[in-house]
Amino acid sequence: MTRSGFVERGRVVGDGCRRAGPGGSGQHDRMTEQHGSAGPLGDDDVAGRPAGGPRSAGDGPDDAHRRPPGVDDATVEAVGGVTAALEVIEHARGVLYEFHRLIGQGDIELGQALDKLEAAGHAELAERIRADVLGANVLAGRWTFQIVEDFDAGYHARFREAEQRLRDELMAGRRHVYEAGLKEQNRTHGRAGHEALPEDVGTGA
Repeated sequence: MTRSGFVERGRVVGDGCRRAGPGGSGQHDRMTEQHGSAGPLGDDDVAGRPAGGPRSAGDGPDDAHRRPPGVDDATVEAVGGVTAALEVIEHARGVLYEFHRLIGQGDIELGQALDKLEAAGHAELAERIRADVLGANVLAGRWTFQIVEDFDAGYHARFREAEQRLRDELMAGRRHVYEAGLKEQNRTHGRAGHEALPEDVGTGA
């Protein structure tokens, strides 16, 4: 199969249909390749099958990743953007936990080094550093476990809840609907390694 009708930002592809790309709007330029021919998509289905209809291999996203009926492109993209922003915060959270672990490891290694310094005959110096640095707060009144707990219970929880409420109100709670649409626009239908779902592997879909 060719890639005619697939969305690519700002240029003409395949059979000359101009695709809107991730920032596009309008129903007429959203096309998908089905059994070697391109056809328009309805707002409720990025894969071109009737809403609520049974899924067959090659149909694209499963129901958990299809846009709900009546949801337009702009809404799908906007909600996807909020989710993408949350993913950046999740990345930051991972870095914060890495910071937490590294500070703890550094504190342990300092204690071990001070024991060696004392054993080497420098007990007074070792005790001075031990009293000043070992076990000291990293921020005012806080060890790093308190920092991550405050972050988790505060900003992180608030952001996650806001993103969840948004998806519940506009996308029937569905996740990654925007990305599922991008996958359909960019994968090569019928090619091994480009299947829509894990269960389609080996079916030629």
